[in-house]
Amino acid sequence: MTIYPRVGLGVYAVVRSGGRQHKVAEGDVLEIDRVEAKAGDALTLRPILLVDGETVTVAADELAKVTVTAEVLTETKGPKIRIIKFKNKTGYRKRQGHRQRHTQVKITGIK
Repeated sequence: MTIYPRVGLGVYAVVRSGGRQHKVAEGDVLEIDRVEAKAGDALTLRPILLVDGETVTVAADELAKVTVTAEVLTETKGPKIRIIKFKNKTGYRKRQGHRQRHTQVKITGIK
């Protein structure tokens, strides 16, 4: 087995938002499920895991001291999903569409 050295591992965190988990570092731009906030507002995301070089923090009492801040950039929509229901021999057809709304955020700091 070859072991590669861990080079360039800065600080990153895994945060929870809208039932999903995202791996984020400072300066990352990501889309999360819609949040009631305007462009330019600041958000605080809840970290689940924090990696700082070689140290990994998962203890809840230590993660309570960590804050991941983000700035809201804009609201976007996801791709169109088409839902089609069909029943054979009865003439039943139903077509429906859906576009999930997202909030685009930029991670401004992990402290």
